[in-house]
Amino acid sequence: MRRTAHVHPSDLHGLGRLALDATLGVTHLVEALHHSIARVAPPLGKPGSGKTRGLTGFVYSAVRGVTGFVGQGIDAGLARLVPALGAKASSAERDAMLSALNGVLGDHLEATRNPLAIAMGLRRDGRALVLDRASLAAAIPGATPRIAVMVHGLCMNDRQWQRGGHDHGAVLAREAGCTPVYLHYNSGLHVSTNARALAALLESLVESWPVPVRSLVLVGHSMGGLVSRGALHYAGEAGLAWPAKLEAMFFLGTPHLGAPLERGGNWVNLLLGASPYTAPFARLARIRSGGITDLRHGALLDEDWSGSDRFAHGPAPRHGLPLPPGVRAYALAATTAGSVEAALRRGTGDRLVPLASALGRHRLKSRHLRIPADRQWIGANMNHLDLLSSREAGARMVRWLALP
Repeated sequence: MRRTAHVHPSDLHGLGRLALDATLGVTHLVEALHHSIARVAPPLGKPGSGKTRGLTGFVYSAVRGVTGFVGQGIDAGLARLVPALGAKASSAERDAMLSALNGVLGDHLEATRNPLAIAMGLRRDGRALVLDRASLAAAIPGATPRIAVMVHGLCMNDRQWQRGGHDHGAVLAREAGCTPVYLHYNSGLHVSTNARALAALLESLVESWPVPVRSLVLVGHSMGGLVSRGALHYAGEAGLAWPAKLEAMFFLGTPHLGAPLERGGNWVNLLLGASPYTAPFARLARIRSGGITDLRHGALLDEDWSGSDRFAHGPAPRHGLPLPPGVRAYALAATTAGSVEAALRRGTGDRLVPLASALGRHRLKSRHLRIPADRQWIGANMNHLDLLSSREAGARMVRWLALP
C-alpha cells in the first residue's frame, strides 16, 4: 500500500511563498488606504496613485524590502530541502485543499511558479497516468475501446466524482463498457487556457491508448463542461484527430450562459472601487482567479478575456460558441424546486447555475446551444453537487449512450 500524506514538503515551500505574497499584498493595501485617508479626498473622488511619500513612504518601502529579503531566504532554503525529503502519495484531504486553493488563486500560483499549482494530467484512483502505451496497459488492465473522460468543476478534483457512494465514471464502466479516466487540473486558470491543454492531452491519450479507440465520451461537471467545449473548439482549430472519435458530450450543471454569483462578485468589486476610501479593499475582490471570472458569462475563448479588464462591469457578449454540427451533446440540470414543472415555470436552478444556463437556452439565437429537448434532463429537489451523486442522472447517460 502507498503511504499517503496530508501535507507534503513541497506544500510547505508553496505555502511559504504564498505567505510572502500575502504579506506584501497587505502592505500595499494598507499603504494605499493610508494615502487615501491622508489626502482627505471627497467621498466619491478619484483615487490617487496609492503611494505615500516622505518618511511614511520610506517606512512602507522598508517593510516591503525586509519582507522580500527574509522571504527569499526562506524560499531558497525550502527549495533545496524539498527534493531531499522525497515524495509521497497524496491524500484525498490534501487533494481537496489544493483543488480549492487552485480554484481561487490558481492563476497567481501558476504565474509565480508556486509548487502548490496543479499541473494538468489524467488520473485513476488518485494516481497519475503516464501517457504511453506500455504504461497505460499496465495501469489499466482490460482497457476498452470506449473511453470516458471525466472533467471536474471549479475548486474540485478527480477524486470528488465519488460522492455518496456513487461515481458516474464507474457506472459508465459497468453499464456502458466505458473505461473512465479522470482529469485533474488547475481550475483557477482561464477556461480557454485549460481547454487548449485538454485538447492536446486528449490527442496524446487517444494515440497512447492500449487498444484501438472506437469512441470518446466527455463528461463535464460545472466548469468542466465549459473546458470540454473549449477543448473541442481548439482541437478543431489545430486539426487534431480525436474529435473524429467523439461519441457524446455530457454537461452536468454547466453554466453555459454564466453564473449569477460571479456577476454578484463583480458588482462588489465595482462598488468598492467607487470611493478612494474603499478602493484599496477592491483589491481583495480582485483576488479571485481568471477561472472564476470566466464563469460570469460562460467565457470559453482567449478573446473573451485577453486584452481587457476581466473585472470590468459590462453586459454579456452577444455571440457565443456554438456546438459543432453532428456533436451529440446532452445537458443535465438540477433544480431545487419540488418538480420539473415548477422549475420550468420559475426558472429555478441549482443555487449556483440557473436552469436556462445549464440547458444552454438563451433568447439570442447566437448564444442558444440548440440542444434538443430529448437530450435534456432536469433533476428536481437537487442542488449543484447532487448531480454528482444522482443515480438517475447516471442511468440517463447510460440510456443515451445505448441509442444508435
